[in-house]
Amino acid sequence: MPNAAFTVRSARTSDVRGLQELIEPYVRRRILLGKELVLLFEAVQEFVVVEHEGKLLGCGALHVMWEDLGEIRTVAVSEDALGTGAGHAILAELEERAKRLGLQKLFCLTFETEFFERHGFKAVGEEIVNPDVFQQLLRSTDGGIQEFLDLAHVKPNTLGNTRMLKLLSSD
Repeated sequence: MPNAAFTVRSARTSDVRGLQELIEPYVRRRILLGKELVLLFEAVQEFVVVEHEGKLLGCGALHVMWEDLGEIRTVAVSEDALGTGAGHAILAELEERAKRLGLQKLFCLTFETEFFERHGFKAVGEEIVNPDVFQQLLRSTDGGIQEFLDLAHVKPNTLGNTRMLKLLSSD
């Protein structure tokens, strides 16, 4: 299945149950954190999907964290679409959306370091934002932002993940 046959589009509410099905195998393998159906509905506008002939092949989300910083979240590709370019198509669309929003940096927390490295992400240490922004982000109740901040109470869920960052070009 060549990626020219893919359609990359914004997720719709009618896709949410399919998103959960795409994500579930990754949750079972402890690669992604599970998401309740209600949370997927709440975040559907952050997701893009890749489909072929009406079948969902993959998904991913862009979550804005700060004026210049976004997070790539919940990238999942169906087993039969691995290696077809579906993941690349998802990431490319999310990066374009980030640029249109004016973001300059993308963060991800991942086990799939090779995939993200091929797309320009680099492993980073603890200090990604300045202390003033860090203090503002501490006020968020969003679990992903708490993971980004490397807060101790979410650390067990992310053990072994790599924190990665990409600086976006302004082209």
